[in-house]
Amino acid sequence: MFKSKILSEAEAFVLQLFKTKLPTQIVYHNYNHTLQVVDAVREIGEGMKLKDSELEVVLLAAWFHDTGFIVGCNNHEENGKKELTCFLGDKQLSDEKIKQVLDCIEATKMPQNPTNLLEEVLCDADLYHLGADDFSKKSKLLRLEWELRDQKEFADIEWLETTVSFLNQHNYFTDFAFNLLNEGKTNNWLTAKKELKKAITKEEKKIKEKDLKIAEKSKKKEKEDRPEKGVETMFRVTLRNHIKLSDIADTKANILLSVNAIILSIVLANLVPKLDKEGNHFLILPTLVFTLTSVFSIIGAIISTKPKVTSGEFSRKDIEDKKVNLLFFGNFYKMPLTDFNFGIQKLMEDRDYLYGSMTKDLYFLGLVLARKYRLLRYTYTIFMIGIICSVISFVVSFLMIPEEVISTVIK
Repeated sequence: MFKSKILSEAEAFVLQLFKTKLPTQIVYHNYNHTLQVVDAVREIGEGMKLKDSELEVVLLAAWFHDTGFIVGCNNHEENGKKELTCFLGDKQLSDEKIKQVLDCIEATKMPQNPTNLLEEVLCDADLYHLGADDFSKKSKLLRLEWELRDQKEFADIEWLETTVSFLNQHNYFTDFAFNLLNEGKTNNWLTAKKELKKAITKEEKKIKEKDLKIAEKSKKKEKEDRPEKGVETMFRVTLRNHIKLSDIADTKANILLSVNAIILSIVLANLVPKLDKEGNHFLILPTLVFTLTSVFSIIGAIISTKPKVTSGEFSRKDIEDKKVNLLFFGNFYKMPLTDFNFGIQKLMEDRDYLYGSMTKDLYFLGLVLARKYRLLRYTYTIFMIGIICSVISFVVSFLMIPEEVISTVIK
């Protein structure tokens, strides 16, 4: 193994430099990495049949190519060249060789751009690990160094995307490195792609689970915020009040029917038989007004209590589209039991459908009540005005006839 005096001195100098000045957060570009690059230069250089003088140039560049990290990560190649110049201060090395060493260090700057074989050997040695079996371990060390250096944590997907992209764009320059490492680099690239796919799937699953938890939390909060018992109590009380009001309306209509039936009975039994007598002609108009008042009142009361029933038949599609209210008998009395049972099951499973049906039931019951009370109001008005007109007409009729006719009627 070729090793000159200057290389032994360079090894001791770099070791002391890294031991005393390298920051602790530089966990990848340290002495171990430099030593591995030096070994890779020897392997590739020998494989490419470099002369000892040429190998000495590349090995010297390998020892100093990352020494600039003792100052900082930015422009570390320039700082490395300064450390090399400092080391070569009292060494007997030709200007041509010094320039070659400096050019080799400069060629390792990303993106790599070597211009000759010596530079290509160092560039391939610097990224030797891309095709090595320990690539994953080295990648984790580099990631840790970047995170410590930049005080930034890389997400798995972000780091793997960077790794896949870098491996995809990289090419080995020397034939020896290509033949030795390219297959391993391809395998490492495929492994990184698989890990990236897994990481993306994991992240998507994580996002879905997070969204699901948020949705469940929102649903739970909505359920907690919504006063379930209060809503049910509201529907129960309101529906009961509507039913009571409907009973009251029916009772009022029944009163009108009963009263006017009695009035008609009296009129037909006592007044109508006397109208054909010559002296009772004055009773015709009051009796007619009285009779018509009762008739119209009865008609109004009957109309107000007259039930209205719908078709009573809907399809399953109407149920699935939530177009039918199954809480009202008029909507289902012609439906088969199987369809009705299906609809009730859907209603019980769907909370919104259930509350929507109850709301519709309440609304349409309110419309029925409004119609009943409107007709009753009109009927009571007719009855009141008719009674008043009947009494007035009777009084006027009695005042307009002679006293002897009144006494005759009374007798």
